[in-house]
Amino acid sequence: MLEQFNYINTFIFDIDGVLTDGSLLVMPDGLMARRMNIKDGYALQLAIKKGYQVIVISGGNSPEVKERLKKLGIESVHMQVTDKLSLLKSILSETQIAQDSCLFMGDDIPDLECMKWVGLPVCPADAVSEIKEISLYISAVSGGMGCARDVIEKVMKLRGDWNEDFTVRAQ
Repeated sequence: MLEQFNYINTFIFDIDGVLTDGSLLVMPDGLMARRMNIKDGYALQLAIKKGYQVIVISGGNSPEVKERLKKLGIESVHMQVTDKLSLLKSILSETQIAQDSCLFMGDDIPDLECMKWVGLPVCPADAVSEIKEISLYISAVSGGMGCARDVIEKVMKLRGDWNEDFTVRAQ
């Protein structure tokens, strides 16, 4: 299974339950806050700096999360997506990225079809059972707690791309 990590050059992540812990803090004014992990942020930035593609596809909508992801250097952020697989196929076709070179990390049913389609379906420790059943790797780390860092680091270490880069700020 670790051999498949060697072929990955594109990381695709869901947001809620993967890059966040899936919790929503509802403020008195109705705004909803999500919590993200700084370790994921570092790994995402390092992956981009080393030439990996990072794509985020979410059914949810949070301008604050989108802004954070943009600050991390992720240009391909797609929110309020109702048909994730159609969008993913379109993105990969436009960018000429092979589906077998893609890792998709999802946690719930809306991610299922994308995960079945890519080369390496993975999930956080707290993903739903249907997602765990099709995942070739289940992180020991839960969503929003560094699971993206876990898979990015695994891929990059296997490919010899992981190193301490002090020019990348954790954010």
